[in-house]
Amino acid sequence: MPIKIPNELPAVKILENENIFVMTETRAITQDIRPLKILILNLMPTKVDTETQLSRLLGNTPLQVEIELLHTKMHKSKNTSEEHLLAFYKEFSDVRDRYFDGMIITGAPVEKMEFEEVDYWEELCEIMEWSKSHVQSTLHICWGAQAALYYHYGIKKYPLEEKLSGVYAHKVDYKRSILFRGFDDVFYVPHSRYTTVKREDIENVWDLRILSSSEDAGVYAVTTRGGRQIFLTGHSEYDADTLNKEYTRDKLAGINPKIPENYFPGDDDTKQPVITWRGHATLLFTNWLNYFVYQTTPYDIMKIKDNKSLTSDGETL
Repeated sequence: MPIKIPNELPAVKILENENIFVMTETRAITQDIRPLKILILNLMPTKVDTETQLSRLLGNTPLQVEIELLHTKMHKSKNTSEEHLLAFYKEFSDVRDRYFDGMIITGAPVEKMEFEEVDYWEELCEIMEWSKSHVQSTLHICWGAQAALYYHYGIKKYPLEEKLSGVYAHKVDYKRSILFRGFDDVFYVPHSRYTTVKREDIENVWDLRILSSSEDAGVYAVTTRGGRQIFLTGHSEYDADTLNKEYTRDKLAGINPKIPENYFPGDDDTKQPVITWRGHATLLFTNWLNYFVYQTTPYDIMKIKDNKSLTSDGETL
């Protein structure tokens, strides 16, 4: 089924050229189907790239999805035009009285700062609190995951000795996880961050369960026992060239970055990167939409706040 996105969003032409089924608003209003309503809080500076990456994954599933884009009021974007934000983005005040089947909170390049120093921290906290009663399942990515673990559970982030950048092998720790249903024993995920969370801090919280991790990149996927909040420390949504763009940006800034690990053939940055994560990224988002959103959202979406998100056999997700 298609993903429904605004007619003029730049992602439309990009995805159509990739042969991904996109439904514009004009066509969607002629169909008598209730799509899954997914709210994306886009905190990334390169908003158009992130819109396209997430739309690609959400649109490559059997479910019809309608996305809405959200940005914080407190932060002034330096890399996205005001015209683009006005045309395609809403502020929290526009959606606070509504309910959504799912929500995605992206990463942000602010991880070296203390959470409370981020200019939109209070606004983000309000949105994360709101999500507990107005969203069936919220997927947090990279810094968004660290911020949510800190806000909801007081779990701290810790600085790494050097930036973690590359594509790393992962395994599924909790074998019964339906988020990773159909995954191979080893799968790959891109990471790009300066901070991390500690396994022992997460294991000390009864409500949290570690689903997947990497020997090199640490904890990757964590969920609450009800599946209402999911935290991913990596970037499964990244395009083939995203790490290369970040690497080039850091070189131009004089940071002297390491070559992203397991990314360029033979660590030769003059060669085309090898994509090893796309298939599992698609499966991850399909499983999230199916098992944590579509299968569990109550018929009356306003009853989300009372829903416990149990599996069909009665076990908490």
